[in-house]
Formats: sequence, C-alpha cells, structure tokens
Amino acid sequence: MSVILRTEGLKKTFHLSSKQQKLQKTKEKILTAVDDLSFEAYEGEVFGLLGPNGAGKTTTLRILATLIKADEGDAFIDGSSVRTEPETVRSKIGFLTSELKLEDFFTPNFLFDFFANLRHIDPETRRQRKDELFSKFGVDEFAEVKVANLSTGMKQKASLVISIVHDPKIIIFDEPTNGLDVLTAKVVTDFLLELKAQGKTIIVSTHIFSLVEKICDRAGIIISGKMTACDTLESLTRTKPLEDVFFDLYAEKMGGAV
Repeated sequence: MSVILRTEGLKKTFHLSSKQQKLQKTKEKILTAVDDLSFEAYEGEVFGLLGPNGAGKTTTLRILATLIKADEGDAFIDGSSVRTEPETVRSKIGFLTSELKLEDFFTPNFLFDFFANLRHIDPETRRQRKDELFSKFGVDEFAEVKVANLSTGMKQKASLVISIVHDPKIIIFDEPTNGLDVLTAKVVTDFLLELKAQGKTIIVSTHIFSLVEKICDRAGIIISGKMTACDTLESLTRTKPLEDVFFDLYAEKMGGAV
C-alpha cells in the first residue's frame, strides 16, 4: 500500500487566558496540544486516532483539514502540503467535526446545493449525488426542514452528507458517532465501512475502543499530544485487548495507574 497521508513533527500550542488556566487547573500560560506528532496512513485504509478528551486529536485533524496552522512541522495529503498548498488539500478531503455547525436558518437541500456549487460540481452530478446520499441517510424526508428544527442525529447525517458532497478520496472524521443514538451511530459506522470498500482513505478520531476495533485497519494512540503507539490493530492487540493496551500506555505516560 502507498502512503497517502504523512505528518512530520507537528506541533501546536495555544495561549491560555486566566479563565482557561482556572478551567484547566494549571498555572501554565502555554498549552501544548500537539507535540512532535508524526504518523502515516495508507491509501484505502481506515486509520484511527485514539485518545482521551484533550489528547490533541481534534487539533491534529483541524491541522490536517487546513483549518488551523501548526507552529512546527508539516503534513502531506496525497502529496500536497497542508502548510503551502492548503487549497489543493481542501479539494482532496472531506472533513466532518461536531465543532463545525450547519447554519440553523438553512435547509439541508439548500446547503447541499450551496457547497456543491462551491466545489464546481455540475448540476447533473449534483442531483445524482444528492439523491443517493439523501436517500441513504433518510435526509430526503427532511430536505426542506431548517437545520434548527432537525434532531441531533439528523443534523449529524446532514453534516456528513454535505462534507462529502464532492466525493473526496480522503475523508477525515472527528468523533463521527459522538452524541448519536445507537441507531444513527450504526448508520454512520456502516457508511464508513462502505466508503472503505469503495477505496476511500478514512482518518477518524475517537475515544471509543469498540469503534476502532470494528472499522480501523491501523490506529495511533495519542496521549497529551504525543503518539505513544501506532500499528495495525492486529499488532496492537496481539497480547491483550485494545482497551488494556490503551490504559497501560496511559498509566505509563501519566506516571501512575488509572
């Protein structure tokens, strides 16, 4: 398999306000969210970035999606640098995160067409893609309902559909099943496997062990912004379950038992 995504020494820091310091229970004015992070993902695989809340997963994916810039290092997606070729990177990826909200005032139908136009998708392709995706996720019944009036699960489905309007070859999902009911979570999980079967490369961050075990070919365990392990699921779980592997690494990293 060929490498389709490569990160090289990514580092990202944030300045903390006094209020943030209190919330974080720290006196440090600088938070290092991602610390010398390097890993690779291969074409056609599902790569999982596994870690607890605050580990740096979302920051890493936002760097890969060119939403924020790393302080140091670079990442290359299908040969394009996120630092020097952000527009090219955006044309190759789909990105979905719970932190990016659809505008409440608009409908899924309008938003799909709007983003399809931004991607310069011709009308016939747009129509076919909309029909296919809206039907698959049940969005068609709510196509003219304002986002503000959709359920949490339907908002997530609409967001997913819109994020892949341009049929990208690389799809980046940040906590794709977070906050979803079990039925909607299954629909999303099954679709990720379907995308993999189509030859797509999927990068997914999560703190859910069962999701990684179900859909991922390889996984990296990130703790406090650092990659502590990165291998195939088969190798990571050769001697013990993934959950035990994670907590052993967490205890070692944090200097004590969980």
